[in-house]
Amino acid sequence: MKLTTKEKTELFGEGVVTLILLLLLNLAITVIITQSIESNPGLRDGIFIIKQSVTFGPMHFHLLSWENLFIVAMGVIDVIIIYWRLIRRYHQMQLRHIISELHYIANGHFDHRIPFELKGDTERVIQSINALVDSVIESMNDERKVEVSKDKLVTSVSHDLRTPLTSILGYLGLIEDGQCKNQDEILKYSHIAYLKAQQMKQLVDRLFEYAKAGDKSKPSQEIDNIDVNALLEQLQASFKLDASKHGMSIEMKPLKKNVWIKANAESLGRVFNNLISNAFKYGKGGKHIYLSAKPEGKNGVEIVVANDGEQIPKRSLEHIFDRFYRVEESRNTKTGGTGLGLAIVREIVTNQGGYINVSSTKKLTAFKIYLPLDVNHPLQKNKRMVIGEENGKKEK
Repeated sequence: MKLTTKEKTELFGEGVVTLILLLLLNLAITVIITQSIESNPGLRDGIFIIKQSVTFGPMHFHLLSWENLFIVAMGVIDVIIIYWRLIRRYHQMQLRHIISELHYIANGHFDHRIPFELKGDTERVIQSINALVDSVIESMNDERKVEVSKDKLVTSVSHDLRTPLTSILGYLGLIEDGQCKNQDEILKYSHIAYLKAQQMKQLVDRLFEYAKAGDKSKPSQEIDNIDVNALLEQLQASFKLDASKHGMSIEMKPLKKNVWIKANAESLGRVFNNLISNAFKYGKGGKHIYLSAKPEGKNGVEIVVANDGEQIPKRSLEHIFDRFYRVEESRNTKTGGTGLGLAIVREIVTNQGGYINVSSTKKLTAFKIYLPLDVNHPLQKNKRMVIGEENGKKEK
């Protein structure tokens, strides 16, 4: 930290004033001691005897004068006091600069950090302040993102609910106004209104499921011991019939050695149900769904749900787990779902202590789920989402 000219002058003045006061104090003490010795013959004789008795060095030198010894001692004490006073004042100046920097940051300059490099406790204070400011800024940014996310949520929900609701009101209005020619038209319009109501119910159910998956305040879920190979076999058997209806087959590659994980079986069931259902719905042109697993380090397992269907566009991969995001942007219910399925998947996997990545090429689209062997010991996310390219895979 550099001092200003004014501060240097202040520091110099502090040293001079302290030195003058100490010299006056030394003179006063010297005069008092000298007068005491002169007025007391016994004390003077005692000092003389001590001087003759005390010698130092190989030549046995005697102390020449007590005054010299006193002056040297007082000089050392004076230097220590002056040094202490200057250091104390310098630290006060440092604190003044730190407070000034804090006021500057508090006035809205949140991109500013205290630039001083000091030593000792003061440096730790500065580091703590800068870390605190970083934390506050990060919290503010997160809060802004939450607000933006809430706005998008309201907009998306409003759009997805308004469309079928408008149809429901329109067709029921025709029935209410008696504009139907016969009973068949009444049944036709009421059936359309029923289908639109089903769409609304599906969206509400998805919203509830998403809120439930992301609720961190709810009691801990029941933990089950799950055999990974048995899980893959069960998934293969459960979706075999649906796969054949879509002209696809499910192939399974189990672990060479059985691995058990501790997790909530119901939640994981929703994850794989969602991923496999998406493969049926969006894996156009695909003939195979691949289920596989392999160990992930010593404390985890990687489970992959892949299909050889249509490639997910590169621009969509980074948003694919965002709520209400759909690769098909028209939000037509005939070509896509609610946009909450993969957001729910990510929330569930995160709550189970793991994380999920996706990659997509012309040959294969793969969702990789990393789960800890024990939900109470979550995995550290050391891999980032992978963006597929025509020539292979590439980290984002």
